[in-house]
Amino acid sequence: MNGNRTSSTKVNMIHVGAVVDEVSPSIGGAAQKCIKMALVDFYAFHPNYRNKLVVHFRDSQDVVAATSAVVDLVKNEKVHAIIGPESSGEATFMIKLGEKARVPIISFSATSLSISPSQSPFFVRTAQNDSSPVKAITTIVQGFGWHELVLIYEDTEYGKGLIPFLTDALQESNIRVPFKYAIPTSMDPYEISKHLHKMKNRQTRVFLVHVTSPFGSALFPLVEKAGMMTEGYAWLLTNTLSNCLDAMDPLVIKSMEGVLGIRPHFPASEALENFKRRWKWSAPELNIYGLWAYDTIWALAMAAERIGEVDNLGFLKGRGSDVEGKTDIANLGVSEVGPLLLKEMLNIKFKGLSGDFHLVNGHLQPSAFEIFNVIGRGERLIGCWSPEEGICQNRANKKPNEKYSTSVSKLKKIIWPGDSITAPKGWAVPADGEKFRIGVRKKHGFNEFLDVTRNPQTGELNYTGFCIDVFRAVADALPFPLPYEFELFKDDAGDSSVIYDDLLHQLAESKKKNKFDAVVGDITIVASRANLVDFSLPYTDSGVTMLVPIKHNMHRSMWVFLKPLSVDLWLTTIAASIATRIVLLILEHNARRESSQPLELLCLVLWFPFSSLVLPERQIVTNTRSRFVLVVWLFLAFVLMQSYTASLSSILMSDQLQPKYFSVNELISKGYYVGYQEGSFTKSMLIEQLKFNESKLKSYANVEEYRQALSKGSQNGGVAAIFDEIPYLKVFLTKYGSDFIMAGPIYRTDGFGFAFPQNSRLVPYVSRAILNVTEGEKMVTIETKYFGAGNQNQDSSNSSSDGPCLEVSSFGGLFIITGIALLLALIGSKSFVWQKPASMAKTYYRKYVSFQRHSHSDVKDKEMDDMSKSSEAVSADADHGCHDSSAGPAKHVTETTS
Repeated sequence: MNGNRTSSTKVNMIHVGAVVDEVSPSIGGAAQKCIKMALVDFYAFHPNYRNKLVVHFRDSQDVVAATSAVVDLVKNEKVHAIIGPESSGEATFMIKLGEKARVPIISFSATSLSISPSQSPFFVRTAQNDSSPVKAITTIVQGFGWHELVLIYEDTEYGKGLIPFLTDALQESNIRVPFKYAIPTSMDPYEISKHLHKMKNRQTRVFLVHVTSPFGSALFPLVEKAGMMTEGYAWLLTNTLSNCLDAMDPLVIKSMEGVLGIRPHFPASEALENFKRRWKWSAPELNIYGLWAYDTIWALAMAAERIGEVDNLGFLKGRGSDVEGKTDIANLGVSEVGPLLLKEMLNIKFKGLSGDFHLVNGHLQPSAFEIFNVIGRGERLIGCWSPEEGICQNRANKKPNEKYSTSVSKLKKIIWPGDSITAPKGWAVPADGEKFRIGVRKKHGFNEFLDVTRNPQTGELNYTGFCIDVFRAVADALPFPLPYEFELFKDDAGDSSVIYDDLLHQLAESKKKNKFDAVVGDITIVASRANLVDFSLPYTDSGVTMLVPIKHNMHRSMWVFLKPLSVDLWLTTIAASIATRIVLLILEHNARRESSQPLELLCLVLWFPFSSLVLPERQIVTNTRSRFVLVVWLFLAFVLMQSYTASLSSILMSDQLQPKYFSVNELISKGYYVGYQEGSFTKSMLIEQLKFNESKLKSYANVEEYRQALSKGSQNGGVAAIFDEIPYLKVFLTKYGSDFIMAGPIYRTDGFGFAFPQNSRLVPYVSRAILNVTEGEKMVTIETKYFGAGNQNQDSSNSSSDGPCLEVSSFGGLFIITGIALLLALIGSKSFVWQKPASMAKTYYRKYVSFQRHSHSDVKDKEMDDMSKSSEAVSADADHGCHDSSAGPAKHVTETTS
């Protein structure tokens, strides 16, 4: 049959090379076996293909051996493509040789970002590069709420290639990388242990390891020995080491218990299951690199068939190849088939054992990743991650239109280092580690808040003050020990009297310079500072207002005595007084004889409020009900008098304590100088918010400078007012409160707080401790120690020239009681309540109104009647002289009183 085959059915043998480390069990050994199996499987499935691959294997144990293997394959075997190398370090030299010979270098395991197909056109990566799992790693770290991690990587081309990309990705997700440890592969175990001890004394407890399997096998037993595989630690592996765990020593795996790893996920398929069954009893263990090598051969075989029949499978002579004395590298020929294979290779798409094979820009496209947990001497799959879904438990249960998830609650139960089932918080304060460094500035005034002095005998610095004591109390209230030490901050010139803004800038950069962990002092929380650092909750109330001299006002209004009571209260009091007197007149009508003239009645009513307060009770009323009414009225009058006296005293006092200036606009319009505390943020507030001219601002450092500047005044070299925060002004007023006063509006601020670098893990714990301290007796003790008991209750409100004014609503209850008492007294009288007013009105009408109406018309008749009655009376007396003389007077009394 072969003798009858025509040229159209001729089989072309296309030679390719494979450079692998045959000794390496994790990659080289598995890859070599997978390549051989792939060749058999592919041509068994495609028996009629005309172009068939012939693979020539070469061993590669280092860079020199790999370079020699490439030269040998190109020069002697005339290969048109080379599969390999195993490591990224070897790939750098192989790629340069491939470009010279125009032979594509196809690697299934060189994943480092230090080499890229975009920079080397004859390099193809049929694997996912090291940046592929970065998004999955950052999602996992975010899901557990870790804000910092330490990077450990081997100091090789492979290890260093990922670090810049990984660091940038983590920082974009607000995950700090405070420390990076590049460990040379040649470092002995003792030196590695010293590095681990340094890491243990740091606070960060999350570690991301990016190493190859040989270095990982040496690292993790030392980690366990250093006591860093215990509760509270978290270890994560990048995909390189995760892909090779199956080939590692079981004892090494045992030392990694609790570690989380991530590796590419390849979907289940019938072809993959069949391949695994064929591999089951083989050695070494099958891994993702073996599957990528298998798919690489299938892709290259497809590309070889697509180029069609090739007339010349040899090599063209390179430039200078005939010159004597040239090396083998210089004498390499140029492949004509290599560029054709490369072109077709980049366009190959098929479903392989590892999933979809599709090269974009010379790379295999990333897919989903598996998340596993090392338990005992094995591993357990706990979940997956994909670019579309984020974290999920099982790719098979994918729901349509499901949003991207960062929740680690979807993962299965995790066993952490130390057999803990509680996720580490990501940091801890080492008992024997470095102390927490607290930056402190030196102040030249208001040392009640912060004071730094030097012991003349020992030379040690002493840190005291309100802010220092509050921080110490907060540190004691934390749920864990916090070893710390105060450090005096100095600028580059050695000056320790810097302003807080400079100190906070240094703190914001401390994650790079590793200088301070926090700043403690009288630091006001404002927006511009919050953009640089993270603040704890405030431990004081605050606000900015102005301090001005007191203007002693001796000119008072002649009607100042009316100010204590409001108009409504004056009218209500008068009405209650009149009503009380009217009721008393009604009740006392039968008991005593009152004046019959209306004017005299009116005078009695109006005179009652004063007479009732000074005359003995028995001279005003005679019966019990009247006395009851009078007692209620006296009680009301007594309360009103006491309140009136207190209010009037307050008004007279406030008239003497008037601020010299009330308005900020007055200070600006008249061009007065104003002051502020040296180094305070109030300077920028005066310029930007209140629109003061910067030339009109003066800075002062302490209480004495404040007093002198205000005493001089703006026109004598001082200032008209000083703007500062209320806590400082209260300290000033405890000494000079008789001559100065706070005035004007209060511009609110958030108070004093402790400053930390952004994303500091201590902030929530410190804030909760601040709440515990400020709500307890400890804060009162500290305030009393530095400011005295009276200062905490000092009124910071502005004085009012009008003073307090009493309203009707304040005495509504008394007026209601008085009204009820009057009503009850009337109802309880012998005659019904309306009979006495009616009787009084009738008497008044008969005596005054009717009399005046008929007085003019009846004068003459009345005179005649009177004369007639008089004559009759005389004659009657004469006729009845024998009657009892007492009858006449008795009848006269009766008629008079009726």
